[in-house]
Amino acid sequence: MTPLVAAAVLLAAVTHASWNAIAHHITDKLVGFTLISGGGALIGLGLAPFVPLPHAAAWPYLIASALLHVAYYALLMRSFKLGDFGQAYPIARGTAPLVVTVLAALFAGEIPDGWQAAGIAVSCAGLTGLALWGIRGSGRRPDWAAIGAALATGVSIAAYTVVDGLGVRASGNSLGYIAWLMILGGLGVPVYAAWMWRGELTARLRPFAAAGLLGAALSVSAYGLVLWAQTRAALAPISALRESSIIVGAAIGTVFFKERFGAPRMVAAGLMVAGIGLMLHASG
Repeated sequence: MTPLVAAAVLLAAVTHASWNAIAHHITDKLVGFTLISGGGALIGLGLAPFVPLPHAAAWPYLIASALLHVAYYALLMRSFKLGDFGQAYPIARGTAPLVVTVLAALFAGEIPDGWQAAGIAVSCAGLTGLALWGIRGSGRRPDWAAIGAALATGVSIAAYTVVDGLGVRASGNSLGYIAWLMILGGLGVPVYAAWMWRGELTARLRPFAAAGLLGAALSVSAYGLVLWAQTRAALAPISALRESSIIVGAAIGTVFFKERFGAPRMVAAGLMVAGIGLMLHASG
């Protein structure tokens, strides 16, 4: 992984945490994700005429990824509705590198070495700590629905990460793949919202349009950088480095949403970062 690729993925981590924070801030989650995913589709439509079409071999991946992105948006909306941003975001994002490592070995032939395996084990310890952070006071049980939604979100992230890693490599042009992925993957939520709010869609979206469209631009930028990086380095280290967004997300949750961080979550986040570092060491 070259310094340029690493810098691109780190920038993607910051922009990704930022658009997720915007999505969490918008009270009506369907409104937020309609604007963000629909805005992404508009950006893709604007880009598509100026970039080459992806090669034929990439289209099965594009279709599969579009379906996975719809599932991801639905699960992420559920996660943000049920849990704190500072808990849902780290669990969802922290799950992804672990699953990507396994899927990349199975489908891309990228076998983890000892450092990556150690990173997986350490990150799992961090994930356990984050899950147990649902106990916040005497007699309070973990919110397993929120934790389960966040974990399912992480699995969906891992699935589309590997599908897109293979697809963008087969596309012949990363910009063409990005444009069409935004178009295909961004239409599902707006179509559903239009059906749900027949005759009321514009009125519901208008108050949050500026924030939602900013989130869309950040979302496209974040994933575009990751897709470009996936054409130049192995999938698991990129996924791991991308999830440094966990730190940005935790800071956003504490500063802007006034969510409690606390020593247990600091330790859990530290373990996750250490695990990511071990996985990155393998690419050094």
